[in-house]
Order: sequence, then C-alpha cells, then structure tokens
Amino acid sequence: MAKFPTVRIRTRRKYYRLIFTFLMALMMSTIISTALLLINVGFVEGFFTTLFHSWKYAFMVAWPSAYICAYLIQEHLLSRIEFY
Repeated sequence: MAKFPTVRIRTRRKYYRLIFTFLMALMMSTIISTALLLINVGFVEGFFTTLFHSWKYAFMVAWPSAYICAYLIQEHLLSRIEFY
C-alpha cells in the first residue's frame, strides 16, 4: 500500500473558527443540496448543473450562518457549561 505524505498547514489559532465553519458549511450544504435535489426531482439529465446552481446559493447562506452560530454557541452557551 502506498504511503502518501501528510500535508500539514500552519496557521494562527484565531483562524480556527473561520476554517472550521468553512469546511463544515461546505460539506453540509453539499450533502443537503444533493439530498433535497434527489428527493424533489430525482437523478435527471442536467443533475450536476442544477446541483451546482442550488449548492452555490446554499453555501452563500450556510457559511455566514455557521460562523455566527459557532460564535454564539461557543461564547455564550458552552462557556456556561462546566466540563469535567
């Protein structure tokens, strides 16, 4: 089995929430857009074109929403819970 080198990126800690919410919004908007498109119209001709068009709008809403929600949850909710 081939061993691929591990890619590591170093960045400042302050970008953690921005990167995390970007990746989470990217995956979730893709999954939800695909699922809803399959449920509503099925796998039809032009599926991937329609998926891309619907996904780009979903992502434009998902990323800012995820960033705001992550901030609110981490700063205002999780800070009040004592984990042990």
